[in-house]
Amino acid sequence: MKLRGRTAVVTGGTRGLGRDMALALAGAGATVVVAAREVPDDPGGGLIALKADVTAPDSVAALMDTVHERYGGPHIVVANAGVSRPGPVAALSVEHWGEVVDTNLHGVFHTVRAALPYLRGTPGGRIITVSSLLGSRAMPGAAAYCASKAAVEAFTAVAALELAADGVTVNCVAPGYIDSGMGKELIGNETLWPRLSPSLATGRPGTGAEVAQAVLFLASPESSYINGQVLRVDGGVR
Repeated sequence: MKLRGRTAVVTGGTRGLGRDMALALAGAGATVVVAAREVPDDPGGGLIALKADVTAPDSVAALMDTVHERYGGPHIVVANAGVSRPGPVAALSVEHWGEVVDTNLHGVFHTVRAALPYLRGTPGGRIITVSSLLGSRAMPGAAAYCASKAAVEAFTAVAALELAADGVTVNCVAPGYIDSGMGKELIGNETLWPRLSPSLATGRPGTGAEVAQAVLFLASPESSYINGQVLRVDGGVR
């Protein structure tokens, strides 16, 4: 129970990869708050659910204030909330581009900024952002998603440098093709998946639990000297 006594916030944590991450943190003893625009009364797994919209700065600030008042901390923040709106550049609407950037990039910024007053006041503060294989690998039809995730990786590197003196580490997890969350739909795409699957060195997609274990490591004391890194959980992609 290496995280006993610590409070974690996972945005987009009510389903998919976010839920996998939240359950792993809870299993290590942390008090875990999952945040999303719509949340169930009982998210199960010992998790606590609070409403928040990462695209709205005031909403995320209120979330962190509430977490601090009720549960202490937060000591660990996982900025996971994300969306994808596929489409070629020539046909991608301004609205869809804006939605992806607002959630995937601005949402990370709002989340991190709102948590900083509390993270700076606690020993061993941890920020974990979530990118993707597509943050460093181009895919036709994914301009908005690729661009937003590449920006998240750059933001992570800068934040890590700025916050190190405060005892806060900032790292990023970049999942590859995973059988949970958005990846589940991709794997189920009968047209696209046969073209992508041969690139997997391991011969299989990853699991949500495998990504969650990477997040757990970066949230734990064992990662205390790891900072500003992108941990690619993709099984090796050719």
